[in-house]
Amino acid sequence: MEKQEFIERLRNAVSTFADGVQDDNGAWTVKGFIDTHRDIYTISTDTKVVSKIVELYIFPKICKFAHDNGLRLELTKEQNFYPDMTFIDRDGNLFAVDIKSSYRKNSSSINGMTLGAFTGYFRERTSTKNVTHPYGNYKAHVVLGIIYSLADGGDDEFKVYRLENLDDIKSVIKNFSFFVQEKWRIAIDRAGSGNTKNIGSVSDISALIGGKGPFAELGEEIFDDYWMHYLTKDMARKAELSEPYYTNLTEYKAFKRLS
Repeated sequence: MEKQEFIERLRNAVSTFADGVQDDNGAWTVKGFIDTHRDIYTISTDTKVVSKIVELYIFPKICKFAHDNGLRLELTKEQNFYPDMTFIDRDGNLFAVDIKSSYRKNSSSINGMTLGAFTGYFRERTSTKNVTHPYGNYKAHVVLGIIYSLADGGDDEFKVYRLENLDDIKSVIKNFSFFVQEKWRIAIDRAGSGNTKNIGSVSDISALIGGKGPFAELGEEIFDDYWMHYLTKDMARKAELSEPYYTNLTEYKAFKRLS
């Protein structure tokens, strides 16, 4: 299977995911955790908690996508391994899919996403450390993105409900959007998450869904070269450099003497 065919098939499948996770009013259908006593414990708006539950909720749909398209699905071996999912076609081609999620800050932008490390396996592309298969063996590196809004007046996370009161529980998030894009198309030229060595993403929702980040017109080779040689200030000092070679695309182009 060619890269674009895989992406289009996944994109087509993902286009129906929102219908399964929200009701007719756009509210999240997940209300909380239930125990054997039929007590329901409501969910907080903690992004890590929400993201993990959404991932678990759509997993059967992802399995169905793999089955329907004759793909074998491998999940990440460890929590900090890349990618979240590896799809393998009948010819042995590998497709990396990472699930990323974020909430809307307003109608046009999200809080931001990180798109994986720019050190380690990203630079050492034959390495098997912290990666299911060597990075260079994948035919495509794809983001399955989830965007949602925080609901107004969400429920008290310390409150416990009975099952018969399920309809009284307010959803903590709403209005899901799912998208599929290659990682390089939505990456920016700055690291994400403070001092961590992760690639940042565009925050504009239309750019995310449309794959119109700053590298989109430059191509994947430029994206790879930029991030394989990008240095933080600490990395530059350890390399005995007075400063990084560049800190943004404008400086990169000057460094590479690109027009």
